[in-house]
Amino acid sequence: MFDIRKIQEQVIFRAIKTVSNDETATKVVYGEHELYSAEDNATWVKSTMRRLETHFDKSTVKQIRMNCQCGYGFDEKLALVKELVESSSNLEQFANHDKAKAAGLFYTNGKLYLQFSFCPCPMLADVDKLDTDTWCQCTTGYSKVLFEKAFGCEVVVDLLKSIKMGDDICLQEIIPLDSIWK
Repeated sequence: MFDIRKIQEQVIFRAIKTVSNDETATKVVYGEHELYSAEDNATWVKSTMRRLETHFDKSTVKQIRMNCQCGYGFDEKLALVKELVESSSNLEQFANHDKAKAAGLFYTNGKLYLQFSFCPCPMLADVDKLDTDTWCQCTTGYSKVLFEKAFGCEVVVDLLKSIKMGDDICLQEIIPLDSIWK
């Protein structure tokens, strides 16, 4: 059976291990005691993020979480973004396609944004509110990989709003660092 929690534990463990070691990854993901397995997902998410923030500085925490993107539906989303790139000649035209708008993309004041009117993360289904945006940084990593592959250049993604932080939407700014259309 598909166990989202196990998948998240493994992904976070690997991301932490990349910048640290097995011992630290174990402490962050599973805590000091074996009680973590009795925690519901909402409690586990919050306590794991607290442990992560305790063990690493803010920049490293963001890097770790950006490397935790789950990859759900990635191929379909990549195909859509590539299709939009191929049928456009600039970012404004790209974001003005009906399919782009339906996917939550929009262009305003020379910038590209991606928004969601609901939190798409299944791990946060039972979380009312997060204390920090740490958990949500995985979505910026997902968007970074997605848009870099589709745009063929480096992309910076900034999380501007998060529903689970109390905002009315989730909002990311997508910043290509090179020309997409040559």
